[in-house]
Amino acid sequence: MDPPLDLHITKWPNSNDDCWGLIEKLWAVASPSTIPDKHIDLSAYSTYHKEQCLHALIDGSIHVLVEKHGNIVEIAKRIAEDRSRDDIRTFLSSKLKDPRPDNEIRAIDSSIDLTARLISMMEFGELQYAFSGRKGLVWEAGTLKDSVHRQFSTPVVLGHDVKLEKMFNGRNLGRIAGIEIVWTDNLADHLRMSNEDREVAIFHHASFLKHQQWSLFPAGLIDDTLQTLALLFPEADDDTTRWFNRQPTTLNIDRHLIKCGKLKGNERQIERFTFWHDRLVVLKQTFDESRPTTLSQWWCDRRNGVQWYTFWVAILVLLLTVFFGLIQCLEGALQVYKAYHPS
Repeated sequence: MDPPLDLHITKWPNSNDDCWGLIEKLWAVASPSTIPDKHIDLSAYSTYHKEQCLHALIDGSIHVLVEKHGNIVEIAKRIAEDRSRDDIRTFLSSKLKDPRPDNEIRAIDSSIDLTARLISMMEFGELQYAFSGRKGLVWEAGTLKDSVHRQFSTPVVLGHDVKLEKMFNGRNLGRIAGIEIVWTDNLADHLRMSNEDREVAIFHHASFLKHQQWSLFPAGLIDDTLQTLALLFPEADDDTTRWFNRQPTTLNIDRHLIKCGKLKGNERQIERFTFWHDRLVVLKQTFDESRPTTLSQWWCDRRNGVQWYTFWVAILVLLLTVFFGLIQCLEGALQVYKAYHPS
């Protein structure tokens, strides 16, 4: 199917067929028509796509080369062919007509970075008016594939001395450990902790991950990422489903986040994770070392059964002591009242 190439980049196609036309080009889906609509959520990605394009156009109006979806598809095609950045620069430069813009080099590079962000969901390049709190990823030379592979080439450093129990899931991160989930559109930030380990970024675009069919990403990365989502948001888990359904709709989280499967016991071993191993270890250690600070967390935190029972027995004794003390005070007050008012 042919995507609407003449449509402005800030507008997402209305019809399903047109949406699939773009997805086929940007996600390299082999046969999008064979994937039932119920197996994919395009709304989360379409929001990301429109926001990225809008930020690009606002950023000093320098993205003059990618005003239509067709312009992005042309660049994406060359990225998929493993063309180097210099080759793509030369191609875009050849398409410019005289008089050439003063910001030609910046416009070309910014257009390439925008396309890289749309097809990789990683923050390549810098946007002056779109603050993310992190420095953009660098792709200066070679192919985009080379840059992506370098980003995920960090070797495993931390040990395997953590256990991934069923209690360790996304729902319990906040209610037990006080770790807030920050939903991110940047794959490179997945499971990264911030704000003094009180926040963790979660890449929620499960539909994007499930339908990647080209070698832009290192072998095993996509499956590894989906496994982390299955670990934190187990499918068919009633508590997780209810928790997910309470998330604000304004966040536009990919609905397939909770449809990534459910890990079995032998799959919940930290050594089975390669690309996200160290970040999982840090997150689990932070979770294990956390201590309840509110009554709600004390009630939910049953990792240490003896401690939980001891705390709530102490609370019960305290409440009973206060209650009976209050009763005694009332009885004393009543006796004093009767002493002064015998009739």
